[in-house]
Amino acid sequence: MEETIDLREYFEIVKKHMGMIALITILAVTVSAAVSFFVLAPVYETSTTLMVNKAKEDTSRTVETQDIMLSRQLVTTYGEIAKSNVVLNSVIKELGLDMDSGLLSEKITITPVKETEIMKITVSDTSPKLASSIANTTAGIFMGEVSRIMKIDNVQIIDRAEVPKEPIKPNKLLNIAIAGVLGIMAGVFIAFLREYLDNTIKTPEDIEKHLDVQVVGMIPIFDQIEN
Repeated sequence: MEETIDLREYFEIVKKHMGMIALITILAVTVSAAVSFFVLAPVYETSTTLMVNKAKEDTSRTVETQDIMLSRQLVTTYGEIAKSNVVLNSVIKELGLDMDSGLLSEKITITPVKETEIMKITVSDTSPKLASSIANTTAGIFMGEVSRIMKIDNVQIIDRAEVPKEPIKPNKLLNIAIAGVLGIMAGVFIAFLREYLDNTIKTPEDIEKHLDVQVVGMIPIFDQIEN
């Protein structure tokens, strides 16, 4: 019975402060929508896919299990080469980018596809055309550096990066939904905090609760009758 009374009190607190909770929620949703639609720049992502296999001059030889395992191990090594300063600086020079190799490196992600001889060069940028240009240029320069450093030509492009049509972030609807939930939580928290800090006595029940004395009677309030 005591638990039912407590739940009812909680409900009454929320009901009492419903206006404030709604106001905080609306404010949070409005701010989130404004930031998502007008402040945050859309980010586009695209990728080019490459395969690491045996060298072209060895095409007459049958592909063996050791060749496949070696190619998979090379994918990790080649990933480091693809993000090396030599490759990145060459990409910056060829595309005429106004950034250093550190900033360009943050835009590029090299991902080896698990249990395969495939690696992906993924680029994120606020410009969809620039993202695809960086991905394809990086792949081309990287292949040239592999030939120069490793003295073999064993990387081929499977898919070239295309210009993305839709941004990957921000997810505007998700941001607004999260803001709405956080707004409700913040409003409910403030409502309970205000009730907790409010030690004024308003009802007979408050007297019994805070002063631990029993109410024996109440003085009614009469409206003053004008003569």
